[in-house]
Parts: sequence; structure tokens; C-alpha cells
Amino acid sequence: MKDSHGRVIDYLRISLTDRCNLRCRYCMPEEGVSALSHEDILSLEEIERIIRVAAGMGISRLRLTGGEPLVRKGIAGLIKEAMRTPGIESVALTTNGILLPKMAAELKEAGLSRVNISLDTLDEEQFHYITRRGHVADVMAGIDAALEAGFNPVKINAVVVRSLNQDLYEFARMSVDRPLHMRFIEYMPVGESAGYDGTGWGPQDVVSCDEVMETINARCREEGIPELKPASKHTPTGWGPARYYEFEGAKGTVGFISPLSRHFCSECNRLRMTADGKIRPCLFSDEELDVRAAVREGTDEDIRNVFLAALGMKPDEHHDKIGTERKMSQIGG
Repeated sequence: MKDSHGRVIDYLRISLTDRCNLRCRYCMPEEGVSALSHEDILSLEEIERIIRVAAGMGISRLRLTGGEPLVRKGIAGLIKEAMRTPGIESVALTTNGILLPKMAAELKEAGLSRVNISLDTLDEEQFHYITRRGHVADVMAGIDAALEAGFNPVKINAVVVRSLNQDLYEFARMSVDRPLHMRFIEYMPVGESAGYDGTGWGPQDVVSCDEVMETINARCREEGIPELKPASKHTPTGWGPARYYEFEGAKGTVGFISPLSRHFCSECNRLRMTADGKIRPCLFSDEELDVRAAVREGTDEDIRNVFLAALGMKPDEHHDKIGTERKMSQIGG
């Protein structure tokens, strides 16, 4: 599939739920969002049908997101069915990692290709501030479980927020002793407005990836160790826009994802589907198309037409848009 700007679209991000077992400040309010009703959310059978149609059009890679996708019952069966679908080459997962100790082996057996784990701080007090519940050790156990289950690559995603003053160097050094791929992501003010959830975070809290890398390298110079260099041996496979670097002798890498300072819209290869069945051509756009109605009331051709319409609506870039009507947990990240 190609959009109206000539970009090949072969990647679909599917939100399985708007619910989560954490309450990260940049994602949802402490009380959570108004949960979708059972009737509003796509069933697994409906998602499987949409995947079959999308695969027939050229979608070959899927990423399951949330909320927290592992709170959705039946996810292993969905992965198994997706991997049986002609045209689907791989299925990935983005998770906070807390449920991985119980589920990693089952997910691997089902055919899950790779896992990204979100972790924004290594400090226990700061973790509780960001997530409003849970513990760093819970996520660390999830990382261990992913490695033990044989997932490769295992990527750790950290959103960098200036107000948090995170220890970026210690994060980066996680890539040295184990085959972990640490990725720093520029904070994106997504939601009704900056600070909608009481954080007060906004555009002033965006830290460019260039600044993140210089902060890490400055600490390297203080410690008397070599700075990050472009990755060569251990660059992880994937479908995203990260730029990868590595420490000398490290088993993993350090990646930088810069949707704002060096946006990669010209290389965009994805569409998003929300848990309530809306196709979203762009994360930063509030334009959505209803595929739920097509899957419940129409034919496969009607579903295809929704995807074709979404391709036509993809903007050339996000034009530095700040704030969206939906919160991140409702979009699917």
C-alpha cells in the first residue's frame, strides 16, 4: 500500500484496550479514562478479521499496544492467529512489563516476535511519581522474563521529560552487560492540552535527542570511558526510526527516537487502530475513520475502503502539532 505522498505503508499498530495497570502521568489521569464498554471495544474475532483484510492489502507487520495490552484476555490466541495469517511476517508488543513474568513464555510460544518495555526511570520514588503505582522491580522482573523467554531484541523505551531530571547515563549503561536496546524518546505533548493530567508538562519539557546524547557523553567524559559511537555489530532489527549507538564492548545499543526535533514523517510506514475501531492516519492528527462499523455491518471490501481512505488522509508531516483530543492511552501510542 502507498499513501498519497508515495510512502509504503506496511505497519499497523493495534490498540487492544484503553485500560492499564499503571497511571503514567503523560498517558492518563490518576482515576483513569472513562473505560470503553464491552460493545464499544473491538472483539478479538473482529481484530483478526481486520488483520486478514489489512494483510491482503500489504500490511505485513503488527504491533500490539494499549493502554497495557497484556491486561486484554486472549492476547496469546490473537498473536497465534495473526502469525497464521498469510502476509503477516511478525507481531511485536509494547508493554510496561509488569505481567511479563507470568506471560512471557506463553507469548513466545504463541509466536510473538519481539517486545518493547516502557520504563522511564530507575529511581523508585520517581517511578511511583510517574506511574502513581507499581515498582521499578516489577518492570525489571519483566525485562528478565523477556530475556529468559528468548525474545530478541528486547528494547527498553524511556520518555525523556526535562522536569523529571532522569539519570540518562545509568539508563544508557543498561545496554552494556546484557543484550538490551535502550531507546530514549522525546516527550510528545499528546492529549487535550499540555498538562491535562495535572503534570504541568508541556513543550518546555521536550528534551531533544541531541541533548540527551550529549548529556550521556558528558558523563562518559567525567567517568573516563569512551563516548557513544554509531552502532555496528548489535543494531536491533525493527521497523521504527531510531538511530542507534553503542558503548565500546557493549552487548546492546542505545537508540534515539526524535519525533519532534528530527521528525521522520517522510519515512512514516504506519497506520494506527484504536481499541474502539478507529483508524488513525497520524498520531498527531485527530482525523479518524470508523472501521468498527465496517467490520460489524459491512463486507471485507468495506473494510478495505476504510484503509484506502486512511491512506488518502495521511498528512505529509505532523507540522509540529501539539495536543490532540484523545489521550495517549486512548490512541494506542
